[in-house]
Amino acid sequence: MLTSPVFAQADQLTNSQLLATTPYAIAVGAVLFGAATTFLAIMQRQASQRAARSANIQVMELSAALDEKENILNGMSEITVIWRDPAATPSIVGPVRQVIETHISDQMVLDFESWLTAQSAIEVKFKLADLLAQGTEFEFGANGSADQRFRVCGKLVAGSPVLRIARRIAEEETPYVLPSASKSQLDIETCARLFDKLNHPAWVRDVRGKLVKVNQAYFELLGIPQENRTGTIPELFDSAALLRLREVGQVEGSHSVTEQHQKFGTLDVTKFKLINGTAGYAVQGLASNEEKNDPRASFLTAAINELRTPVAVFDGSAQLTHYNKSFADFWELDTNWLDTHPNEKAILDRLRTQGHLPLEPDYKKWRSTHLSSYGLKKTREDMWHLPSGQVLNVIASPAPNARGVIYVYHNVTEKLALESRYNALIHVQEETLNSLREAVAVFGTDGRLKLHNTQLSGIWKVPLNLLNKQTHISDIVEMCDRSLPKDGREIWADLKSFIIDISPERSNKTGRISRADGRLIDYAVVRLPDGQTLVTFVDVTESAAYERVLKERNEALETADKLKDAFVQNVSYEFRSPLTNIIGFADLLTAGEAGQLNEKQKSYADYIRASSATLVLLIDNILDVTTIDAGIAELNTEVLDVAELVEKAAAGVVATLQVSQDDVPVNLSISVSKNLPTFVADGARIVQVLYNLLSNAVRYSEPGSKVSLDVTERAGRILFVVEDEGEGIPEDMISSIFDRFEGRAVAGRQRGAGLGLSIVKTFAHMHGGTVSIEQREPKGTRVIVNLPAEQVSQGAAE
Repeated sequence: MLTSPVFAQADQLTNSQLLATTPYAIAVGAVLFGAATTFLAIMQRQASQRAARSANIQVMELSAALDEKENILNGMSEITVIWRDPAATPSIVGPVRQVIETHISDQMVLDFESWLTAQSAIEVKFKLADLLAQGTEFEFGANGSADQRFRVCGKLVAGSPVLRIARRIAEEETPYVLPSASKSQLDIETCARLFDKLNHPAWVRDVRGKLVKVNQAYFELLGIPQENRTGTIPELFDSAALLRLREVGQVEGSHSVTEQHQKFGTLDVTKFKLINGTAGYAVQGLASNEEKNDPRASFLTAAINELRTPVAVFDGSAQLTHYNKSFADFWELDTNWLDTHPNEKAILDRLRTQGHLPLEPDYKKWRSTHLSSYGLKKTREDMWHLPSGQVLNVIASPAPNARGVIYVYHNVTEKLALESRYNALIHVQEETLNSLREAVAVFGTDGRLKLHNTQLSGIWKVPLNLLNKQTHISDIVEMCDRSLPKDGREIWADLKSFIIDISPERSNKTGRISRADGRLIDYAVVRLPDGQTLVTFVDVTESAAYERVLKERNEALETADKLKDAFVQNVSYEFRSPLTNIIGFADLLTAGEAGQLNEKQKSYADYIRASSATLVLLIDNILDVTTIDAGIAELNTEVLDVAELVEKAAAGVVATLQVSQDDVPVNLSISVSKNLPTFVADGARIVQVLYNLLSNAVRYSEPGSKVSLDVTERAGRILFVVEDEGEGIPEDMISSIFDRFEGRAVAGRQRGAGLGLSIVKTFAHMHGGTVSIEQREPKGTRVIVNLPAEQVSQGAAE
């Protein structure tokens, strides 16, 4: 049965069907495979975009958090100096001027002599050198030059040396003791490098007492010139003094002694021991003595002399012991008298006599109150307003060990003036911002609101008391979510992503926000030079509505104007056909083609012809106005015969004068110069100009009066002058006589349509010419058309 013809035929049919359907199956499979691949690619792209947006948001949030932490670090009452690269300049973070009151610039933090006592400056330099070289950490108390106390700490953080400086509070202050040489581990080389920075004579000796290194101040004290500072170093002290100093230098720690030098007078000498020798330095003119032997007092004069702020020190009996040059210069006091150590009461009396002290009604009481400083237990500050206009902040601090008072006189005149101007500017700025219609907000790099006005609260319905300089943009997003629950969060989330954008290629942005409550807000995001971002908002809901209404009204007016132009043009053309018939039949009647007319009939026919001619002129004027308004008016220029143009215009006017037998026509006088240059213009337009001028003059002239047309040449231009003897034009109408629909009103005569002179002006301007009108004496009007002889068309004028 399998080999029968029937089964063979079926088998052949099945194979042919399979062969026929195989291409379709392959095509369908390819389409399905392509669709699946495309779907997977789209899903993968969407996942990548979501991941990119999430990463961008995380980067912006991390940047804001980093800025916030940096601001917190800057807000701490501590200075941090970081050496990320030992060969590079260290980074200084923290409020320098708040921690170090006598400080001037950030870079002077490492100039320790400018704000620390001499001993403390040396100690910090020694320990900092060990930290940088060997990583030796330290922490100790240091004395400031303005009777301040500091806590100085040196550590290694993440492998980088870090120096931290902070003010010490009263509870943690302890008497300062200079650490011993064995603890500081100072050697000759380190000490020699540090002594080069001192302004006082300093030296380093080896274990045998031999001078191995001195600084430049040492040579300058001895008066040794630069070229002789080589070879053997001369001694500053004699043998007896060296013996006493050698005995002091063998003791652990730092000690100060007073030596009387034969040449330089009193020298206060400080000695301390090194690992492999001794070191010391001398200060001239100190009042310390061996009995008190206070190392802090021994450096007082050296420290205050480096200050530009006036400083004076009085002992317990109110006698002046120390002062600096700034003190003497500021108060204009003789240094020879100050060196006699006068009493503070005597100094005050002298300053009052010289007119330097504040003008107090009860001077004795004021002086008594001031001298109570000797009983102080803590620092006191007073503000002195001097007669010179300067303001002093007088700081009175008790001297160590109840030895008197230290006065520091800070001149705060400029500071107070700057504060006053700053406060005034801030007040003006606030008033200006609050008077603006726009809402203004300035965001810092940390995303916090730095500046804003009251309009910001009104536009976004956020309570004004919740907006301050600590408000973060995320807080504003939450506020707007509560005040505008439909779309407030979404709007400010989009603004946030752009405001805190840290991309260096970011740019300004403007746009319009359509809120769910129907308000339209225009916004602008502007990048400021200091990295901050300015955002402005304007509520344009009402103005946008007005703009929409005006736009619709303008479109309606434009449409109406187009319809008007189309109507006028079509109607004007439709008028021509019946007018042509009227004029034709009137000519036939006048010529006697339909039979002879009597005088009355002929008069009626003349009336018909004249009125038809006037109507034709009016229609032509309307068509000209329409083409001019449509911007399609053009000039067909050619070389013209001026006399022929004038004759055509005059003939048209004469035709309109034939109104009746009883009327006497005006006396029309034509004069054309024979030496006219070649005139290139549009002949039809020029004839129309002359016809309008002549017909206008005839219309407003009395019967029998003269109307003249003179054509002359002047400087390559052709002048057409039309004069009449009518009533003239009132002064108040001369400026508007060439406007459309303006015309003269003369008693007993019909007012014109007001288009003739307007067309005259337009065609004159199209030829590059001008037209003017003036009154004649005793009466009459003169119109002058000034046209170039060969100038090409200039286009339609307004």
